Amino acid sequence: MYEERIRRTELSQKIASAENAALLFRDNMVVASSGFTKAGDSKAVLKALAARTPVPPRNITLITGASLGHNTDGALAAAQVLHKRMPFQVDPVLRQQINAGEVLFTDQHLGESAELIHEKILPRIDIAVIEALIIEEDGSIVPTTSVGNTATFAEAADKIIVEINMSVPLSVYGVHDIFRTGVWPDRQIIPITGADTRIGRRSIPVDPGKIVAVVLTTTTDSPAQINAPDEKTSAIAGHLLTFFSHEIQKGRLQRSLRPLQSGIGKVANAVMEGFLDGDFHHLTMYSEVIQDSAFNLIDAGKLDIASASSITVSQPCYERVFNNFERYKPHIILRPQDISNAAEVIRRLGVISINTAIECDIYGHVNSTHIGGTAMMNGIGGSNDFARNAYLSIFVTQSSSKANSISHIVPMASHVDNTEHDVDIIVTETGLADLRGLAPRERARLIISNCAHASYKDELNNYFTEACRSGGHTPHLLQEALSWHARFQQNGTMLKTVHE
Repeated sequence: MYEERIRRTELSQKIASAENAALLFRDNMVVASSGFTKAGDSKAVLKALAARTPVPPRNITLITGASLGHNTDGALAAAQVLHKRMPFQVDPVLRQQINAGEVLFTDQHLGESAELIHEKILPRIDIAVIEALIIEEDGSIVPTTSVGNTATFAEAADKIIVEINMSVPLSVYGVHDIFRTGVWPDRQIIPITGADTRIGRRSIPVDPGKIVAVVLTTTTDSPAQINAPDEKTSAIAGHLLTFFSHEIQKGRLQRSLRPLQSGIGKVANAVMEGFLDGDFHHLTMYSEVIQDSAFNLIDAGKLDIASASSITVSQPCYERVFNNFERYKPHIILRPQDISNAAEVIRRLGVISINTAIECDIYGHVNSTHIGGTAMMNGIGGSNDFARNAYLSIFVTQSSSKANSISHIVPMASHVDNTEHDVDIIVTETGLADLRGLAPRERARLIISNCAHASYKDELNNYFTEACRSGGHTPHLLQEALSWHARFQQNGTMLKTVHE
């Protein structure tokens, strides 16, 4: 059965169990794994590494494309395997160890990881674990549901363990577009002029001599947790659709808009679902992740092409798509993340970027990563790759949460991932603020008026008024700027109490 997937016949002699493959790891190694937002990741070998007895290796640096699925990060963290993790994660067990200082975390722009490896800024990779659909006769690897940094890992690693995932249908073959830019001073341009442009090959070149083990698996990707649109996310989507309609009326956009990028998560997915109801046609995506909403738009005949680095969907959507992949295949392209997130391409295509914020301040700075300014949530991911270079950089968040005890519009962001210079639009369920061409004082008035929750609007206006009296291009009261966060730590709410 595996013969049609291992087409370089001598590699069949290297078929091994995950447990035996895990014996190849040693203390202090730098390990890379395929996987991007829980798709196309190691399903067996890294789990076996965490479970290795009597004691698994220690002080491992683990580099991936983005997050891993099946609680793999948590298993490695719980087994005390990890010393450092990069460039993105979503696991609660690992997150706890990162915030306790027990595991180091390097939060990187996802579009830059490959360059850091190629330029030897990051340490050499000892072993790469790569999930594959097929090993071709020439030894090249066809990925499964993501590409991520896999092509870079295959080139840079001393040794490669391949996990052949027998559960992924062979019809996925041909959906990948593998292109390498090379390294300075011989880097090539990336000749993508539309989301549907194909510029590369179907498989990742690999020196077959580096493949030290082949492990057969049948486990599907971890399903994404997709929540149905609620009142707030539907309102956010409605504000955005109205904005796009106005832009069309002004002649700045067409009904096909421009290529869309959407971050992961329930808010971004709900916003994309909103396009099902809008008068938009022949939409395209140039993004990182293809979520449920994209396949719903394909089914509705509204989305022509979706280019990304991975497919990350809920279980029902996974079954619908991969049981009938030929239906969706003409609409899908999967690329390496240094191509999907390339500044050159994002700027050329005029991408409309929609990402989620943890909080925004009154001048338009966005915190995407830290709770209370210090505790890491997941990581910046690729949001800044797109925000910095997009035609329109949009950030969405709810105005408040936890029974209004937290305002997501604050006087000063407790951590800044995307500065005011890279943020064009902020949207909450209460309204939309178009910040393009505005000075800081204009931005503050608009954000407070349109995006703040009613429970916090008066206090934000009072803060801004007092700050303006103190002067400055971007007025702040430094002694009060983070008082809302301090208040939440002390009282469990950002709201002022009657005693204050």
